[in-house]
Amino acid sequence: MRLGKNKSLNRRIISSSASIVISLSLVLFVVGLLALVLINAQRLSDYVKENIGFTIMLENDASEIETIKFEKELDAAQFAKSTSFITKEQATKDLKTDLGEDFVAFLGYSPLLASIDIKLNADYANIDSLQKITSELNRHPVVFEAYYQKDLVDKLNKNVTKLSFFLLLFCILLFFIAFALINNTIRLSVYAKRFLIRTMRLVGATNSFIQKPFLINGIYQGIYSSIFAIFMLIGTIQLIQGDTAEMLNINDLKIIGVVFILIFLCGMIISILSTFFAVKKYIQLNENELYN
Repeated sequence: MRLGKNKSLNRRIISSSASIVISLSLVLFVVGLLALVLINAQRLSDYVKENIGFTIMLENDASEIETIKFEKELDAAQFAKSTSFITKEQATKDLKTDLGEDFVAFLGYSPLLASIDIKLNADYANIDSLQKITSELNRHPVVFEAYYQKDLVDKLNKNVTKLSFFLLLFCILLFFIAFALINNTIRLSVYAKRFLIRTMRLVGATNSFIQKPFLINGIYQGIYSSIFAIFMLIGTIQLIQGDTAEMLNINDLKIIGVVFILIFLCGMIISILSTFFAVKKYIQLNENELYN
């Protein structure tokens, strides 16, 4: 009979420890993903801004030599990340495809001009810089008109700022929620052993002696949880690295190392602190409070 009770108690302890490790692993995994995003926040912002650009329409009578020379000047400019030259013929063909009809046959000529599309470096992807750049380019003899979508640029910059703030706030909120959930799970685990703690207290065991096995168990739980979370994060990185290589710098070993250390420290701190305070609470309970 007693052997059966011991087996049942062992199963409960193992089940409780397993649930703590699984819960903490999932939390640390999410924290790791958010840490990767936050560390790469500037890179994400730059990626979005570098997809902002503007178009330069060229004069119809601009010679090929003038056009090539002007494009090389743009390639060498600090504000330009990349340039793409679109001939008049290509622009006409693209518009025909978009409209689904031959407007040249109706008009008798193509009113379109050759153009150069420019993608900006992130530092210049703002209204002030674009106004200055387009104003200077419009004075160039080869340029018919340089223009950009002011409303789009303004909204994009505002949304990037809002997104960065929301992401940081979400990460902080998630961390506190995760800490509370894991803390409650560990408290329930310690609660199941409150009578054992009380018995040890009655036979004269010191607080440190009672806490020691629980804290050691908490350390092991933190280590196991961190290892599982790191393996899950490695698997996720392997899956997404092809699609997010331009947005997230997930091939840098230093960044990956920092995230892994963060996961390990978070796992240890959450597990040890939660265990420490939970055990301390039940050490201080009197006999009547044990049954509440």
